[in-house]
Amino acid sequence: MKLNLYQKTAVTTVIATIILIFIGGLVRAVGAGLGCPDWPQCFGMWIPPTSAADLPAQYDAELFNPVHTWLEYINRLVGILIGFLIILTFIFSFKYRKKDPVITIFSGLALLLVLFQGWLGGQVVRSGLSAGMITIHMIVAMLILAVLLYASFRAMSTRLTTTLSGDTRRVLLWVSGGILFLTLAQMILGTQVREEVDVAKNVLELPREQWIDSLSWLYEIHRSFSWVVVALSGVLIYYNRKFNVSKRLSRLGWVIVGLIMLQMVAGIGLEWFDMAGALQVIHLVGVAVLICAELLYILIVSFSR
Repeated sequence: MKLNLYQKTAVTTVIATIILIFIGGLVRAVGAGLGCPDWPQCFGMWIPPTSAADLPAQYDAELFNPVHTWLEYINRLVGILIGFLIILTFIFSFKYRKKDPVITIFSGLALLLVLFQGWLGGQVVRSGLSAGMITIHMIVAMLILAVLLYASFRAMSTRLTTTLSGDTRRVLLWVSGGILFLTLAQMILGTQVREEVDVAKNVLELPREQWIDSLSWLYEIHRSFSWVVVALSGVLIYYNRKFNVSKRLSRLGWVIVGLIMLQMVAGIGLEWFDMAGALQVIHLVGVAVLICAELLYILIVSFSR
């Protein structure tokens, strides 16, 4: 499938955004969010130092961790790269301004959101990694991903069309829409649970093995609610088979199920292995990819003939 310049740039930007979410999850998991204590510079420099000896005099050398500093710096660099990619995506979207202006509008919306995200990143640092600010930062990243995915799909919808009857379309939209709604609810609950983990870690200064025990009833709801998502994904597979949907939709349905199960396994692992950092990253990136897969399924069904 040969893509034009807009399509290539938009898809690349979607992939780069997922990579940024991965790096951001890694930054949070290892506690490197303040690896660069200022914004937009890092220790008052545009290129951070590699050793405490190179720090400007006004910074405490005991607070310098080269791994944390460079991980956060790379996180910022990838964010800047995505900013440039989204600018290009918006410029190239003018190809569709007459044929399908929604593509240009959503590409412009993505640009506005990434500018807001850049400003928000500075506020996160200035707030000293306030849990609420971090949560908003992540939600905006997911919103950018969704907007980009929608614009990308509209530009390639003719390549991804499938044939469904009206009744089949309605049923599949209800089921897949329900899964997406529950996934978003789970994500929001998960951000609240993560904020409680941050309190246990940074405020109460509890040892890692006690973080889970300190969580409120929100964690119990988040954990139990996941089974509802699993059950509804089974319903999606049932209707895919019943309606004999295309191979593309069928495979995408199984991808959604697989990603949901991965989230379940990662969540269980977080409880069993005392919130292991690697599993935190998998859990965060997994939900981003899952939301993309669910949105793609809904878009393919919505644009079916």
